[in-house]
Amino acid sequence: MTIKSVNKIIAGLLLLTTALGCGSGSTTQTQTTTDTTATAKAASPAVNQQPVVLFFGNSLSAGLGVEPEEAFPALIGEKIKAAGLNYQVINAGLSGETSAGGKSRVGWVLRQPVAVFVLELGGNDGLRGILPPSTKQNLQAIIDSVKQKSPQAKIVVAGMQIPPNMGPQYTKPFREIFPALAKENRAALIPFLLEDVGGVPRLNQPDRIHPTAEGHKIVANTVWETLEPLLKPGA
Repeated sequence: MTIKSVNKIIAGLLLLTTALGCGSGSTTQTQTTTDTTATAKAASPAVNQQPVVLFFGNSLSAGLGVEPEEAFPALIGEKIKAAGLNYQVINAGLSGETSAGGKSRVGWVLRQPVAVFVLELGGNDGLRGILPPSTKQNLQAIIDSVKQKSPQAKIVVAGMQIPPNMGPQYTKPFREIFPALAKENRAALIPFLLEDVGGVPRLNQPDRIHPTAEGHKIVANTVWETLEPLLKPGA
């Protein structure tokens, strides 16, 4: 990634801490309802026995501020259908989720076996200054739960970055969490989930944090580059 790209990312990410606390009550209620529905789906026995691709993340996966069908997990579902692949996509994103919250919640969504588990958590930890070893430990616990409940599941780790104003003593070990987890668990890695979207005003909502519908299309393309090879027969 170029320095110019990083600078644009910084411009968007620096406002995230404020944005996390600025949602209206109705927005929070709507998102909670959506997430609860997705979680309930994940906890229920599959009706058509399609293998499940589960997105487990925060407001980025949840699609805060856009319609459910515009969020990148839904767009991945469209790509799967267009490719003639037989998978069901479940979006278990929850706005404001941290790695600790995900660790507590993951058992519920894993009541149904999953074929592919996309882990998109950690960004909120970084912006709250949670120590990287703690974040990594929580994310590893989530991965361990997936391995226990669905031993054959393929795991995808979505990488995240934080502004360098927090200092290299923090940003470097934080950035290294995600490739380290992928390597240690033989998981697939999305190097940076918001590549070409973070810090680009026209691709983000007024909070300059959460992608617009157009931004989600780019995120979906980024995710698809890593995910598609895992979904092909014989992969």
